[in-house]
Amino acid sequence: MSDLQNRRDEIAQAYFDALPFDPYPVQEDALLNWFTAEQGILVCAPTGTGKTLIAEAAIFEALHLGKKAYYTTPLIALTDQKFQELGDSAEKWGFSRDDVGLVTGNRKVNPDAPIQVVVAEILLNRLLHAEAFDFNDVWAVVMDEFHSFNDRERGIVWEFGLGLLPEQVRTLLISATVGNSMEFNNWLATKQNRKLKLIESHDRKVPLSFSWVNDALLADHAESMVRGDGDARYTPALIFCFNREQCWTVAEQLKGKKVVEPSQQKQLAEELSHYDWSQGAGPKMKQILMRGIGVHHAGVLPKYRRIVEDLFQKKLLSICVCTETLAAGINLPARSVVLPTILKGPPKKLKLIEASSAHQMFGRAGRPQYDDRGYVFALAHEDDVKILRAQEKLNQIPEDTKDPGLMKMRKQLKKKMPKRREGVQYWSEQQFEQLKTATSADLESRGPLTWRLLAYMLQASPEVETVRKLVSRRLLKGKAHEQAQKQLNRMLITLHRAGYLELEPAPPMPGKKEEAVEEEVVPEEVETPPTGGLSLDLGQRTPKKEPTKAELKKKAEIKKALTGQTDEPKEKESYKPTLATPTEKLDQLLLLRGVHPLYGLFLMNHLGAADLTERIQAMESLLELPRSLGPAVRVPKQEELPPGPLATGRLDEMLLKLGLASQEEIYGKSEEDEDQPRGWYDEDDRVWVLSLAQKLQRLFQYDYPAVDDLRVFPCWVAGELMEFGFDFNKYITSKKLQKQEGMVFRHLLRLVLLIDEVAQLCPPDITHDEWKQELGELADKIEACCLSVDPMSTEQWLENVKSKQEDL
Repeated sequence: MSDLQNRRDEIAQAYFDALPFDPYPVQEDALLNWFTAEQGILVCAPTGTGKTLIAEAAIFEALHLGKKAYYTTPLIALTDQKFQELGDSAEKWGFSRDDVGLVTGNRKVNPDAPIQVVVAEILLNRLLHAEAFDFNDVWAVVMDEFHSFNDRERGIVWEFGLGLLPEQVRTLLISATVGNSMEFNNWLATKQNRKLKLIESHDRKVPLSFSWVNDALLADHAESMVRGDGDARYTPALIFCFNREQCWTVAEQLKGKKVVEPSQQKQLAEELSHYDWSQGAGPKMKQILMRGIGVHHAGVLPKYRRIVEDLFQKKLLSICVCTETLAAGINLPARSVVLPTILKGPPKKLKLIEASSAHQMFGRAGRPQYDDRGYVFALAHEDDVKILRAQEKLNQIPEDTKDPGLMKMRKQLKKKMPKRREGVQYWSEQQFEQLKTATSADLESRGPLTWRLLAYMLQASPEVETVRKLVSRRLLKGKAHEQAQKQLNRMLITLHRAGYLELEPAPPMPGKKEEAVEEEVVPEEVETPPTGGLSLDLGQRTPKKEPTKAELKKKAEIKKALTGQTDEPKEKESYKPTLATPTEKLDQLLLLRGVHPLYGLFLMNHLGAADLTERIQAMESLLELPRSLGPAVRVPKQEELPPGPLATGRLDEMLLKLGLASQEEIYGKSEEDEDQPRGWYDEDDRVWVLSLAQKLQRLFQYDYPAVDDLRVFPCWVAGELMEFGFDFNKYITSKKLQKQEGMVFRHLLRLVLLIDEVAQLCPPDITHDEWKQELGELADKIEACCLSVDPMSTEQWLENVKSKQEDL
């Protein structure tokens, strides 16, 4: 036996000795395999089975060996939590808290510590730039919540991170149960050359008890859960809702119910007295908290979420109403989980929640240190509860009764019998059973290769084969591999034509039709390099007359361009560049971290001709906001927010010239219709007047149809906040956004980061000093506004704005 393995055995024994309790079987199995495996282990076990204890073994071992280790998570909030937990553990093991560091895109603590808690993007970025980050001394990488591999937007970060890890780095993958664990482990061995020992369990330390509740409304059921003492109580409980508005509605329903003991209420009053509850959602939140109920979702300001988490962990809250995001790993230990519905989606298009999401939520029930069982309750639709109650009441009167009074009562009950309503979607106990018994989701490659990730990889090495191999090793099926390689080719050609790369060999020239269009589209004084793409609804307008054949042909050509169909040579399909050498322009593209980088640089070529309101509109449209905010953040009508110089002096003319917009879409009602006011849309023809963001979107898509992963969200938040003198509370209350103020707050912080990024560039038609001064003044005012709302969260978010960020 080698000296190293002897040392590992000693460390393993020390770890087991340090445990405050005996590990249960899956933990013991995983630990024994970790301390003997050469490349590591893959642990697939239900939520609540104590996987953190397994993960910490890798950190314990690295510290005792004097090596480095990374601990990755999918969420910044979870990263913060793990940073605190590992700091506590390091001290407990006899090391210093300073041996544990934290690095996210916006925050650094002890960045040179041997143990680094990071979001997955940081690890991937460091692997891409191995010349700056040496992995020879890295002992282990722990990837927590690894089922994030399935995330459609960010899953590729975990996937490519695994693919780039040096073979000598041991890997500990921790996941909830997955449906294809053996297939996935085989993929790791054959495609990624990473042979991990699979440790799998379907047993929980705290078993779950499932109940279908068809005879109680939510508020009554919640109140019944609090009755009794000790084991007779089913609280603390998490009530999962599938939208933020519903969380508040449920909390209001519970507010009048008895769900908190007088002793708890007295402690709550003392705790709450330490905070200011006078602004925004504060008054409503305090009322709810005083009744032993917490609300936790992204629409709640971070400072309030922290208070809810603290009170819940102190057992001062009986119930926390939350969205399913909380099930992703934030630690709110609960005895019970309640699902008021098991359907999710837009109105009238509700679908049964995914089994993987359901299992994550189920898994939050049961606290290993307190409970011998966790409880999961799914409630029937309130209409079905009322029908059941009415039927039970009716059944108490015999059908063959001869009593005139009872006969009359039975007749009245039958007449008033509630029924299911048309247009309402209901769920059933059978569907709940289906979720309980459903197998876990399979892990597969879902996330696309992003422009930013591709640019980073090519900046690290111009060898296209490196990227091509990673793409070829993705966990895809059927023709998806071929499509992924074609998509890589299209991306390389787009970056080449935009001037970001030099390809060898050079790609085929575009068709003559495309060249002619480009020469006609682009004015000499304006550069519009290819960027990212959008999907457009070209069927918005009902024409007043039948179009001619020539008009139909022109419309078809425009639609072809907008939807990415080109007449380029078929030779492209077999074209495979070997080298993609970055140009100086690629550095500019990589400056834009918070938005689609290609479209961001497209905007930079236009924003010099814009005024401040147009610049705010363009930048805000890159930052996605939930559609639930709706009219409150919509860009005002033209008479309220007139078009600026960019629209009137450039975009309108170009869109009309190209046939990308109609007169009505640009100007609203024509001058001939003097009796009809101009507005957001023509009520007769339903032709919507385009916002500035939509105009830019159409022009961009016309020039560069190959890019199809950009989404633009026209909104007017910072602009209207400016009209309120950057008074956040006045803006929130006037727009009735108190229940969504957390989303608005996050939007403003993201805007500050975006402003900081674009301020490093300079568009034509303006000097760099003028550009930086205007944007700097705007960013300072928004930042001061955010600091007045939530200083701690703002400072954490913006801590590294002025320094080089490492986030992808």
